[in-house]
Amino acid sequence: MSLNVLFLGEIVGRAGIAVLKQGLSRVKEKYNVDLTIANAEGTTNGFGIGMAHSIQLSRMGIDLITGGEKFYYKVDFVEFLPKCSFAIRPANYPASSPGKPYKILEIKGRKVAVTNLISCSGFSRITPNNPFVQCGHLIRKLKEEADIVLVQFHCTTTAECATMGHFLDGQTACVVGTHNKVLTADAAILPGGTAFISDNGRCGSDLSVGGLAPDKEIEKFLTALPNRSWEAWDDGQIQGLLVRIDEATGLAASVETVREHVKVTRPEARQ
Repeated sequence: MSLNVLFLGEIVGRAGIAVLKQGLSRVKEKYNVDLTIANAEGTTNGFGIGMAHSIQLSRMGIDLITGGEKFYYKVDFVEFLPKCSFAIRPANYPASSPGKPYKILEIKGRKVAVTNLISCSGFSRITPNNPFVQCGHLIRKLKEEADIVLVQFHCTTTAECATMGHFLDGQTACVVGTHNKVLTADAAILPGGTAFISDNGRCGSDLSVGGLAPDKEIEKFLTALPNRSWEAWDDGQIQGLLVRIDEATGLAASVETVREHVKVTRPEARQ
């Protein structure tokens, strides 16, 4: 028997919400998904997530929301986090940070622990604890409380994510990288039985710069002006990683990337 976990790529803006609204139920049915986890820190206009959007994602069928350096950008969501049952913050943020560092769910009679870590390098606005040092104690604690442990790692480089994958190989069912919003080609099961990918992509526009409009991002490089980014809508896709976990061992049985095209239209274009 296996437990099928879908890790959705980072949700970027209204296009990300639209592709999930149109296609998430179909994807979950196609892959017989038991648990759906999504990095949602870019849901609201690509930068942060508002409370209303978090509730919308939960009602659409996402069981747990994770985040990264933009998780606290929207004040109403920060105020909502302490009582929110479907979101976790990076576990290596300070203990006083709003939100819970992990979540234990019961799926098909098995206790599944999910935690979210963030790199301590590459993010200038935050000062998290060293994720490698912090997760040693945390993973031991979670293995005492749950049958299966899932890790999502938010980091800027594929090398650091790969290092975390090998560091936790054999201890967790998976290490799934987020942040760069590009579905990488290194999905694999490591020697100890841990499923790994350095980045599980994005939900939204694929023909874009990380889900954002290319012309605006080009303009920033040409002018050095901090102009506002705009979400893109071309080539809507649901991207992510499907991990099938052996319920007996708590380790990965198989892993495959998910890339489903979903036709969506910018709301302004319908007028």
